[in-house]
Amino acid sequence: MPEQVFTQCTGGGPVFVYVKDGKIKRIRPIVFNENDSPSYKIEAHGRTFSPPRKVALSPFTLTERVKIYSENRIKYPMKRVDFDPNGERNPQNRGKSAYERISWEEALDIVASEIKRVRSTYGPAAVLPMRSSHHNWGLIHYSRGAFARFFETLGCTAMFDNPDSWEGWHWGAVHNWSYFWRLGHVEQFGLLEDGLKNTELVIHWGDDPDTAGKGYAGLESALWRLWVRDLGIKQIFIDPFENYTACILNDKWIAPRPGTDAAMAEAIAYVWIKEGTYDKWFIENRTVGFEEFKKQILGEKDDIPRTPAWAAEICGVPARVITALAREWAAKRTCLAAGSKGGASTACRAAYGTEWPRLMVLLMSMQGMGKPGVNIWSGCAYGAPLDFSLKFFGYGSGGPDIFRLVSKNKPENPVTQRVYRLLVPEAILNPPIHWLGEGFCAKSIDQQFIPYTYPEPGSPEIKMIYRYGGSFIGTMTDTSRWVEMYQSPKLEFVVNQDCWWQGETCSADIILPACTNFERNDISEWGSSGGYGANYTGTNHRIIVYQKKCIEPLWESRSDYDIFCDLAGRLGFREIYDEGNTEEDWIEKFYSISDMPKAMSFQDFKKKGYYV
Repeated sequence: MPEQVFTQCTGGGPVFVYVKDGKIKRIRPIVFNENDSPSYKIEAHGRTFSPPRKVALSPFTLTERVKIYSENRIKYPMKRVDFDPNGERNPQNRGKSAYERISWEEALDIVASEIKRVRSTYGPAAVLPMRSSHHNWGLIHYSRGAFARFFETLGCTAMFDNPDSWEGWHWGAVHNWSYFWRLGHVEQFGLLEDGLKNTELVIHWGDDPDTAGKGYAGLESALWRLWVRDLGIKQIFIDPFENYTACILNDKWIAPRPGTDAAMAEAIAYVWIKEGTYDKWFIENRTVGFEEFKKQILGEKDDIPRTPAWAAEICGVPARVITALAREWAAKRTCLAAGSKGGASTACRAAYGTEWPRLMVLLMSMQGMGKPGVNIWSGCAYGAPLDFSLKFFGYGSGGPDIFRLVSKNKPENPVTQRVYRLLVPEAILNPPIHWLGEGFCAKSIDQQFIPYTYPEPGSPEIKMIYRYGGSFIGTMTDTSRWVEMYQSPKLEFVVNQDCWWQGETCSADIILPACTNFERNDISEWGSSGGYGANYTGTNHRIIVYQKKCIEPLWESRSDYDIFCDLAGRLGFREIYDEGNTEEDWIEKFYSISDMPKAMSFQDFKKKGYYV
């Protein structure tokens, strides 16, 4: 059989997949041809800048073949050996006991039976579906697709996510400059062109975009920062660690002690106030509250002037360096690449991590943010001149369930009880718990102050967890709490649906093997999250991809959509769930309500596999 070429899309970029004799041989970035849309051109300082005619993938995407064929794949439905749904459950052995292979029929029968039992005994709020922030790319099979539609139809206690990539911007900076609709991020449109044409100095503060920025947009923007360097624009990095971007680009590296960035920022403001090198017109006409801030910085409120010498004792950066930085910053058209969505920064995730992003906003306000070359440019990683007039969808475009955009039935979870992701162990082990805010607060700042209690009055505690994709044990804080939670007898049943054995997989009673995105069909736009992230990408081109099934699902793995369809059938709501549609039917429905039919027919799109 001759080699076949398929198109797929991952979080790290769209790819050509080369398959021979039913096996993936290699994975390469998509390279555009002469018929694809032209690339942008930016004229700056007598030079023309234009991106290459191909995708700059994340390095991890080039390892997908190894992951697909990994021995770490979950190959078959599994049951914990000492778990008996009709007898002893032995929850204390979750994470310790071995597993035995069972059939798909037995696995799905047990899961459906347990869902029925828990719901009939306690009510629908006793079921908690729990997903990680990200999973295999695509609209149909992503966490806002098949998974979300199933539990919106079933009814459950929903989990509030937390914006853990940029905590301090969401909970802190938003109160200085709003942007709640972007979860605390500033708009980034046009900043690549503005930076190349007008910026004289880039300060990367807590920013490592070559490492942290490539989860959505690959290494698309790495070239931009080289352009900045080639134009002779100085780049200063402030980070306790001489990070990987800094190693390539830094003209100066300043290393404060971890968690002390706020002191250094206040000292910079002190120098500007004392030397009068801030934008007085902007402060007077575009801000409120400066006089109170000034009193704090000068020490008039607590007798502690925020001098460079004061900050040096805290952050470990010599006072002369802080003073020189403040003076150079004020003397030039300076762009602040403060690590947030483009180079997600640990500075905003530390204890009191809300204070540093707030001060980044205040410092840039003191320099007249929005003037040519003067802005907060997220990692120098967003803001290429892209055409957003063509309507397509990110996974968050439909709210909690993207199928609502194209379905006749639009189920909405009737359960009002919620639990906060960071507090799930406490909710299970030691309720009640209380917190403020809805996790992602993109409708209004007031959402951050809504009080919640779990369990909600009149609602049951969670008795079952349906874990979907990923592992918090490897990514959350103090994760021994999650181990204790899983081993608690209060959790009567746990199911885990994933492609690989991960940190949390072995805490389940039943394990369901899902296939990867390379083993089923889907559709997507690369780097597009939709919702609060609509029209907000770090790519050089907008690329819509028909994610073609490259190989048959390995071992006994199945697509997420197939798994949930079978479960919905066992629970009596398959007709509501799938509306008689196949995976391919849903893909075509999404295509038809987008603007893509104006560009090409669905059949032509499937044949080519992508559109630029």
